[in-house]
Amino acid sequence: MSAPGKVRGDAASAVADLEDGASIMVGGFGLCGNPEHLIRAVAASGRRRLTIISNNCGNQGQGLAVLLQNHQVAAWKGSFMGGNPDIQAQYASGEVDVELIPQGTLAERIRAGGAGIPAFFTPTGVGTVVAEGKEERVYDGRRVILERAITADWAFIRARRGDAYGNVQFYGTTKNFQLAMAMAARVTVAEVDELVPVGAIPPDDVHLPGVFVQRVFEAREHVDPIEYKTTRPRP
Repeated sequence: MSAPGKVRGDAASAVADLEDGASIMVGGFGLCGNPEHLIRAVAASGRRRLTIISNNCGNQGQGLAVLLQNHQVAAWKGSFMGGNPDIQAQYASGEVDVELIPQGTLAERIRAGGAGIPAFFTPTGVGTVVAEGKEERVYDGRRVILERAITADWAFIRARRGDAYGNVQFYGTTKNFQLAMAMAARVTVAEVDELVPVGAIPPDDVHLPGVFVQRVFEAREHVDPIEYKTTRPRP
């Protein structure tokens, strides 16, 4: 059986039809597991008014912070702004709209989007600014608020290995948000460190089936920066 036409030559060709105003979920946690080639391709594309959904929007001028520095981002939904002066400054100036979401709630809103669940109730954020403007109920004596699912036009994920069908395998904890994101986007692009023949990944080791991946390309070279390097002095 021949593989479907999911394989692209590079990141630029994988996102050639990205449009202004698109919403993009981007995997990774901090700078770990970032789809670096896809981020650079978006930066080079010049597309603007983007909505980015990610745990954080880059750090120390790296990762997704490149898109902020290019003023390509109109809105960001995520959990952590620390270590990123670009998002802080652009939010304070009103250039970028920010929705800060508790990390567990962010993960569940994305998962719900992929599962076709429009909304859910959670106790997280009750009695705080997170609850402002949201429906509140009481279940089993516990106050809960309504959170809506999140979906996106695109999901950019990075995986350790992938094949032409889009079946991918992640490395360690880098899969974090990426499984849910791939299921909650209209078009998922997988940036893989190694593109292997179909069947080379044992079925039990496929973390994300190719049915959730529309495009895949190989990118062997990555910077993989360390956010904060801490060493102990020799005794």
